[in-house]
Amino acid sequence: MGARALQISMGAPVLIEVPEGMGNPIDIALLEFEKEAIPITIVRRMPGESA
Repeated sequence: MGARALQISMGAPVLIEVPEGMGNPIDIALLEFEKEAIPITIVRRMPGESA
């Protein structure tokens, strides 16, 4: 999320309609992720799992 928030803060186009009053790039990046607007997959490996 940090990388996407940095992109937004540096002027990258936002991929969703941002609600009025939301200006924090981190919040916008999280909202994009929640709405599945960005192609990011998070894989969390649990202890004992093999890759």
